[in-house]
Amino acid sequence: MSPRRRALVVAAALVLVLAAGVAAVAALGGTGRRGAPEAVRRVAEVPVLVVPGYNGTAASVGTLAARLRAAGREVEVVELPDRATRDLRTSAEALGAAVDRTGAARVDLVGYSAGGVVVRLWLADPAQALRTRRVVLLGTPNHGTELAGAAAALDPGVCGSICQLAPGSGLLAELNRGDETPPGPRFFSIWSALDQTVVPPATAALEGATNIRVQDVCPSARLGHGDLVTSPLALGLVVEALEGRLSEDPGAGDCTALRAAGAGGR
Repeated sequence: MSPRRRALVVAAALVLVLAAGVAAVAALGGTGRRGAPEAVRRVAEVPVLVVPGYNGTAASVGTLAARLRAAGREVEVVELPDRATRDLRTSAEALGAAVDRTGAARVDLVGYSAGGVVVRLWLADPAQALRTRRVVLLGTPNHGTELAGAAAALDPGVCGSICQLAPGSGLLAELNRGDETPPGPRFFSIWSALDQTVVPPATAALEGATNIRVQDVCPSARLGHGDLVTSPLALGLVVEALEGRLSEDPGAGDCTALRAAGAGGR
């Protein structure tokens, strides 16, 4: 083949390659996210799965989910079997199915109240822990709550997952045996000294996590259990934690900025 003819063939091949590349970009809607297929976006992004608590619904964590979406995150609220009132291991299986549905290589997890125990149960599998980037627990009875203990004492045969949240329950004993936080994700446990559901409130503290009592950040914070998924301070802590901007020891100097972040001012 002559040099001139060879050059023409190469040029034609380059045109075909470029045309194919342009067509592929057009099929994806350009370089922006708007037209990209859902599967493509999900592999590139890290979605957030929010897990409600005992008898919880999507509405019960709706303010939290809306704030995360406003921050630009892809959010799925996990629907748990029987609203997490039965065996929490079954709820953990439902969380796993929800994670698989995202199609994402990595996920962030937010668990509220008993939903945090569900998150921890799913993460007990090392492979699943390595698939997770950041974990935020809100008012989670990691070592049980006396309220659940009282319910279990009244009628252990009918209390469902409540019995599993009693101090010293078999499920919690198994979950807290050895390292309480598996290798892989970074853990945050956020709780309030005024929580009247998780009793005593400090049972939310988790070995290996960044443990944050909201009153250590904003001394005037009067947050109860339900406020941990609605108040600007708690929402700001979640947003900053998931974005990797939260320090290891947030304090009073961070109070105003975190409340602004939770209100959408950042």
